[in-house]
Amino acid sequence: MGQNLAFFNERFIDPNERVLPVEERGLQFGDGVYEMIRLYRGVPFTLQEHLDRLEQSAHSIMLTLPKTVEEIAAIVQAGIAQTKIAEGTVYIQVTRGTAPRNHLFPEEVAANLFIVWKEGVPDLGKQQEVGVVVFTFPDERWHNCYIKSICLLPNVLAKEKAHQRGGHEAIFIRDNEVKEGTSTNLFIVKDGVFKTPIADQSILNGITRQKIIEILKKQDVPVLETRLTMEDIEVADEVIITSTTQEAVPVVQVNDRKVGAGKPGVYFQKLAAWFQKEVDQSCSSSSGK
Repeated sequence: MGQNLAFFNERFIDPNERVLPVEERGLQFGDGVYEMIRLYRGVPFTLQEHLDRLEQSAHSIMLTLPKTVEEIAAIVQAGIAQTKIAEGTVYIQVTRGTAPRNHLFPEEVAANLFIVWKEGVPDLGKQQEVGVVVFTFPDERWHNCYIKSICLLPNVLAKEKAHQRGGHEAIFIRDNEVKEGTSTNLFIVKDGVFKTPIADQSILNGITRQKIIEILKKQDVPVLETRLTMEDIEVADEVIITSTTQEAVPVVQVNDRKVGAGKPGVYFQKLAAWFQKEVDQSCSSSSGK
């Protein structure tokens, strides 16, 4: 049994310690970026890919990370060793720092680095066994969704509205194109071909999304990054949502329309098995170092 832990700038702290000033750019402007990493058997899965994207997100908002990705990786590993968490998550957030409130960037102010190690992940066994319902909503977010920004209010609102209607996730639609979920990417399967929206500025190129595309190509399963509409969703044989903490979850209903046979399909079952094999291989490789 592990225990939760946090890190703020230069020291490890109790997650409940009060360290954040009121005048902090993340609090007052949402001026920051983040990553969430999944721990399997104490191994941070796709750690390098997450840290590379953290660096890219920071660069996109003209934010200089306070430490190199190698230094952040070392802190992540040190926290895992200290907590001994086997199954859980590591949350990393970087903001533009602490300074009197002003829209202009503060001068000579260091960024704030937060890391939280937390034991446990959502139990999605039932959802993966029977599938989930999702609802679609107009995409009211900004145009730079490829940046993993901490400004998530539109995502929060859409997710809550879907939840209040009995849904598991909200899917964004922009200009009649299906984009992604509030915290997930989306795949459909039609006639044995996987399709997923193009990773342009309008979606976050999820690390799990990238890994699944890689897995499908290894298995010689056709996969296309293309523009999808609601018409594509309506005729899909299967719909699958993916994320770091949820891995892959089958969608059996979109709004009031059943997907395929209304139950998890054969391609989801195959994908779940392939993904688990990838995790097992990653854990075995890391433990053998």
